[in-house]
Amino acid sequence: MKLTHMMAGVTVAAILAVTAQAQELKFANFTPPFHTINASVIEKLNADLTAATDGAVTVRGYHGGELGAGPVEQYVRAVQGVSDMVWGLPGYTSSQFQKTMIVELPNAIPLDQPGYVALWAAFDEISGEFPATKPIALWTSEPNIFIMKDVQIRKPSDLAGLKVRVAGATAAEVAEALGATPVQMPINQVYNALQTGLIDGVITGASTLSDFKLDEVADSYTIGANLGRLAFYTVMGQGSYDKLSAEAKAAVDAAAGIEVSKSAEIAWNATADAALEAARADDRNVVIDLSPEEAQAFADAVADVVNGYVAEVNGDAALAKMRGE
Repeated sequence: MKLTHMMAGVTVAAILAVTAQAQELKFANFTPPFHTINASVIEKLNADLTAATDGAVTVRGYHGGELGAGPVEQYVRAVQGVSDMVWGLPGYTSSQFQKTMIVELPNAIPLDQPGYVALWAAFDEISGEFPATKPIALWTSEPNIFIMKDVQIRKPSDLAGLKVRVAGATAAEVAEALGATPVQMPINQVYNALQTGLIDGVITGASTLSDFKLDEVADSYTIGANLGRLAFYTVMGQGSYDKLSAEAKAAVDAAAGIEVSKSAEIAWNATADAALEAARADDRNVVIDLSPEEAQAFADAVADVVNGYVAEVNGDAALAKMRGE
C-alpha cells in the first residue's frame, strides 16, 4: 500500500514537473480565426514546436485583436512582450521597412516568382529593419489586382480621380502615378469604406475577397498588371526568445525561415485562387483580364516611381538579390 502511494506520488510529481516546464507562446492575430494566417502559420508553428519539444513549447493564437486592437501596433506588441509572436504588414509602418518594401513595388519581381524566396534571398540587406525581434517568417501575398465597386479599370486613365485604398506610402505613390487618390487605411476597414463609397476600390490581393469578405461589396476585378504585392512578417520578440531554454531556442530556430514562409504564401495563393474562381462565377461581377499590351501601360505609368523609390532607399543591392541577380 505504501509502495502504491509512493509510486502515485512519483507519477504526480513527474506530471507537475512537465507542466511547470511547459511554455505556451502567445501569438497575436488581429484578424478572425478563420483568416488564412491561422492554419498556415499559427497552427503550423504550434505543430512544429510541439513535435520538436515533446509538448514543452506550444503556440496559441489570440485572434481578433484579443491582445490589442489594430494591425499597426503588431510589431510593438512583440517588442514590448505583450505577445511572444505577431504577424503584420511592413506597409503599415513603411518608414521602418524601407528596403523590405521594395518587394511590394510593381515589377520588382515577376508575377510568377515566389515572394518569400525574394525576401529571404535579400535578408542580409533587410535584416536591420527588424530590430529587437527574431524574424520567423517573411512572405508576400499573391500579386495585387484592382478590386473595385461600380467602376471598371482597363487602362491607367480609368483611375483618374478615383479614391483607392492602399496599404502604405509606397503603394500610395503608385496609386498617384496611375492618377488615383490614395487612401491609407487598415485592410479590416476596407469593407465598410467600399460599402459606403468612402473609397472606389483597393489595390490588393484577391485573398481579401474571402479573408475580409470584400466579395460582398466589390463587383469589378482587373487582373494581369504587375501592381506589386503585399509583404508580411511573423516575428518573435527578442525578449521572449531570450527567455527560452537552449532546447526551445533550437526548436524555434528550426521552425523559422523558408518552410513556414512557404506555407504562408502557398496558403495565400490558394485562398486567392479560390476567391477569384468564385468571383468569376458570380454573374454580378465583371472580371477583366488584361492583355500583355494593356498590362504594359500600367508598368510604364509607374516606372518612374519604382526606380525613384529604389534609388531613394539605396535599394539596388536588395532589389538585385530579390530578383536572384
